[in-house]
Amino acid sequence: MATGPRYQVPFRRRREGKTNYRKRLGLLLSRKYRVVVRKSSCNLIMQLVEHSTVGDKTLASASALDLKKIGYKGATGNTPAAYLTGILFAGRALAAGYSNGVLDLGLNAHSRGSRIYAALLGAVEAGMDIPLSQEPLPTPERARGEHIAAYATDNLARFSQYGIDPKDLPTHVDLVKQELLDRITRK
Repeated sequence: MATGPRYQVPFRRRREGKTNYRKRLGLLLSRKYRVVVRKSSCNLIMQLVEHSTVGDKTLASASALDLKKIGYKGATGNTPAAYLTGILFAGRALAAGYSNGVLDLGLNAHSRGSRIYAALLGAVEAGMDIPLSQEPLPTPERARGEHIAAYATDNLARFSQYGIDPKDLPTHVDLVKQELLDRITRK
């Protein structure tokens, strides 16, 4: 470790690997609301965040676990759940009067077709104005869960505690999506 009078200790959150301050500064200088997407193994959280000098303020939020209250029966840590969470988030943000933002991935890795981009796809399809490229977004078939249904035909034992027959997942996702879009248009 470096020592001496000119050595400067990095910020605590940078040392812990939680914040990339260079990226954060670029996002804050854009003066737009940040669409923050964070994921865990069985959840995905989307928030619309406004920067202020006293601390960031969350304007709208949605979690994949909120889908259970709406009637979603599948697992919450997969691509279709992330897609539906994006739609739910957009509905709540639009209802609160916010329609645009810029994506904040934090320290998450950029990988094509990931759950983060599935959530972004859902938010954009539901009416949010978020600048994006079509390249990293998952295909509509993957967002519906057709890849899970195809995989489950050969490995049905893995899905014994899934909550729904995996072959029925694409139609179930379509039903929940329609319910969420109906809620957005009613408001």
